[in-house]
Amino acid sequence: MSESNLPTAPARERFWLIASTEGQLLFAGLSLAGLLALALGIGWHLFPDRILGYLVMTSLTFFIGPATGMTFGYASGFTHTQVVPLNMLVETIQVLIVYPLFALSWRQLIEVRRLQPYVARMHVAAESHTGMVRKFGIAGLFVFVFVPFWMTGPVVGSIIGFLIGLRPWVNVVVVLLATYIATGIWALLLNELSAWAATFNRLAPYALVIAIALIVVAGNLWHRRRRRAASDKRI
Repeated sequence: MSESNLPTAPARERFWLIASTEGQLLFAGLSLAGLLALALGIGWHLFPDRILGYLVMTSLTFFIGPATGMTFGYASGFTHTQVVPLNMLVETIQVLIVYPLFALSWRQLIEVRRLQPYVARMHVAAESHTGMVRKFGIAGLFVFVFVPFWMTGPVVGSIIGFLIGLRPWVNVVVVLLATYIATGIWALLLNELSAWAATFNRLAPYALVIAIALIVVAGNLWHRRRRRAASDKRI
């Protein structure tokens, strides 16, 4: 092949982006996100009253966390078959988008400026737990994702899996398996908690949603402030 026929640098980067496992995972995540958005959009036009609960539950899970989204689902009268699959899908999409973006940006194959602050926060959170997880490998990663502590969970867990050198598919399978099992267990607990709250008042389950959301937001802000203070001390 003559030198003039060699692919240019941007073309090579696009090739590696498409051919890499992370690129394929990213494509899968974006496809699932597109299909979910399409389904919710169609539902909004056909059944606006019925789809509103799904939209709120999806938004709460995505922006605040699964505990808030699932609690809202049960407060709205949804069943396990409505709450659990949707929350699993949202968390799967988050992993399949954020993890590949982090891995590809780490290798300088892509640069997404708008997501850099978020990815940087996930990196800092992951690094603080990497040593503990590295000691136990796959088992440590599974427990990290499964146990609900602050700044743990599938997205941070997938970044830790990358940092400790797990192969992409192994990383994703371990993280999602732990996530699905944890979601099933949390579904049982949150459903019972919502039913218990409803015995006091029919609006009490929604108050529970607000309380969980405030606790999650306050906890995240507190941890972010702690990391910022620790970073300032090092400087």
